[in-house]
Amino acid sequence: MTAVMGAKQGDLSSIGSAFMTTGMQATELARAGDQLREMFAAQKSKGAKVVLSFTSNLISSGLREIFCELARSKMIDIVITTAGGVEEDFIKCLGPTVLGDFAMDGAQLRSKGLNRIANLLVPNNNYCHFEDWMKPILDAMKKEQDAGTVQWTPSRMIERLGKDIKDDTSFYNQCAVNGIPVFCPSLSDGSIGDMLFFNAVQHPGLILDTAGDLHLLNSALKGCPEVNVLCLGGGLPKYHSLQACKLSKVPLARFVLVNTGQHFDGSETGMSEEDDRAAGKIPAGCTVTRMHSEATIVFPIMLHLAVKD
Repeated sequence: MTAVMGAKQGDLSSIGSAFMTTGMQATELARAGDQLREMFAAQKSKGAKVVLSFTSNLISSGLREIFCELARSKMIDIVITTAGGVEEDFIKCLGPTVLGDFAMDGAQLRSKGLNRIANLLVPNNNYCHFEDWMKPILDAMKKEQDAGTVQWTPSRMIERLGKDIKDDTSFYNQCAVNGIPVFCPSLSDGSIGDMLFFNAVQHPGLILDTAGDLHLLNSALKGCPEVNVLCLGGGLPKYHSLQACKLSKVPLARFVLVNTGQHFDGSETGMSEEDDRAAGKIPAGCTVTRMHSEATIVFPIMLHLAVKD
């Protein structure tokens, strides 16, 4: 048995190495770092796939820049996210998201044309710039569809947007440049959905084949020896990543989950490891590390622990 032991007295440099024996969530953080290191090692040594799935708030946060570096370095192979997780990346290319406060008056912010995401502020003008940028792309997509040159799916649309933004600070630009497919089965559930609706009124007929993306995701996983999933958040990204592994019949070797979900509410986010195993989402033999923590704090530390050597 291992004794509980924190950082050495008088040696703050030992804090990171002491996480494993600190207990509580610090130990889970160290385990998650170890699992992430093993994911990257399996990717290099035997062609295992690393799936990054996350909720939209994390692209709104500064984790976007870390995700971008993971894509630039090809340390991830597949991305699964939500509509907000797609559009907020492009919106940041067109105007800054700025720091605010959790307690700011919502009605007052609204009157000033400011949208609040937790303690982040996004000016209305940023969404206007995004709409102006999107309109001609949607028109071009409709023409290409009608010409028979492409059958659009959400992942193909995200790749198109990533190429068209022509900004290497964009996470999805780096995914497009480096051949990393991005899957979002809920692409209409956000500002992009509003634009798809308005476009459909003016120019009916643009089709996004979500079922086609299920086939593309399955094809992206097929043939690899194992899959490793890093999920930051829960809900759709968590379910879709686990279900993709199940449908592809590729072994899920490691699953690292970081969120603040609670087991008692029965939600996908809060489900325990045993719930997921009972539902057949996590197979026998898969190593699971679950952290009850806020991802913007712990993921940079976890990644540092994984790559520091």
